[in-house]
Amino acid sequence: MDKEPMTLKGYNKVTQDLDFLKSTERPETVIALDEARQLGDLKENAEYHSAKEKLKLIDVQIAELSDTISKAVIVDPSNLPHDRVSFGSTINLVDVDSDEEFTYTIVGGVESNVEKGFISFNSPLAKQLMGKVEGDEFNANLPGGTKTFEVLKVYYKELEL
Repeated sequence: MDKEPMTLKGYNKVTQDLDFLKSTERPETVIALDEARQLGDLKENAEYHSAKEKLKLIDVQIAELSDTISKAVIVDPSNLPHDRVSFGSTINLVDVDSDEEFTYTIVGGVESNVEKGFISFNSPLAKQLMGKVEGDEFNANLPGGTKTFEVLKVYYKELEL
């Protein structure tokens, strides 16, 4: 079975999302579905079809979150060494050709958010960053082509999800 490493913050967020779906969102949708059903002709009943569709989506989300939680392995990156890139490392990189600088933190899949600089440990860039040290230059084969990066700094900082 695939394990899904994540921080405690990420695990807590997924667990809260699941609890909300199970305790609030799903029961409210079931009530809306029952109320819509009582409105009569189901073929012409937009509220009924909408609630039924929403319930289906909620059940899919519940199944996905439950699956993620069942695979979760909580990793505390503050306990890992960050002299080399590893799970939870924050990395300052420079694109050697454009001199553009980037900062990424390697996190679990459920925590990834590229806009915030959080990349999944499964992403192409993160896989190629693993084990690198400050000063390493490497060619990253990315979906948009190959880029040459230099690792400027590797360190640990607390995540703000």
